Amino acid sequence: MDITKKRNILRYNGSSLIEQEDEIVLEYPLTIMLNGQEFATLICTPSDLEDMAIGFLASEGIIRFPDEIKSIHIDQTGGFAYIETTHPHPVAAEFYSKRFIGSCCGKSRQSFYFHNDVKTVKTVTSQLQVTVEQCLHLMESLQQQSADFKNTGGVHNAALCDKNSILIARTDIGRHNTLDKIYGYWIRNRIPLHDKLIVFSGRISSEVLLKVAKIGVGILLSKSAPTQLALDFAEDLGITTVGFIRQGKLNVYTHPERILDYHPNKIQA
Repeated sequence: MDITKKRNILRYNGSSLIEQEDEIVLEYPLTIMLNGQEFATLICTPSDLEDMAIGFLASEGIIRFPDEIKSIHIDQTGGFAYIETTHPHPVAAEFYSKRFIGSCCGKSRQSFYFHNDVKTVKTVTSQLQVTVEQCLHLMESLQQQSADFKNTGGVHNAALCDKNSILIARTDIGRHNTLDKIYGYWIRNRIPLHDKLIVFSGRISSEVLLKVAKIGVGILLSKSAPTQLALDFAEDLGITTVGFIRQGKLNVYTHPERILDYHPNKIQA
């Protein structure tokens, strides 16, 4: 399914209005039916929907391993993901019922850590280290792959990488969704994470940071800014956060020991 649609618009070019064809990103409602019951409706981009559904359930603590999924069927035309698990999950029954989750800002849950996060979030002990040049290169690689952003200006991107290159990338209108798609891919493929990091196009919010911790990588690179709560979580959970990666510059906010260029005795004031 295409994730964009062409539309005629009027564009002001500095002197006059001209009619022009533009590419608009699609919003797609995906309703997750978990063990025969409606669990949640996500607003997402209609791509990698199996990864989206599995990653969302993993992020919510419903599943953790691929063998917990008995079956999954995506009805792309109808907008449903039918998932059967090997056993009912009490969290699903206790905390969720017919929820609608928008594409923009997660669920805006009101307590930290959240009920499910207590069970699924973990302190990261990755020994991976990278150089500043590798951080800059990976961000540049993500931006070069982001054709849909260049065409629409309306999507976020995330990629699972080793220290030299992008392994898989996912696109969505919601920055949280890109990470759920990465998580879903990992659940299905179970590739080693000890030498992996995530490169991300969006702001590092607290929920973004918690999703990265649940996936289990130790380094998060972003071209945007973090929030203070996200940095508090990153300190507690052992995650190196690097932001504002732009034009050959970057900021290291937490756990700089994973940045090989970091020498505490040589830092300029």
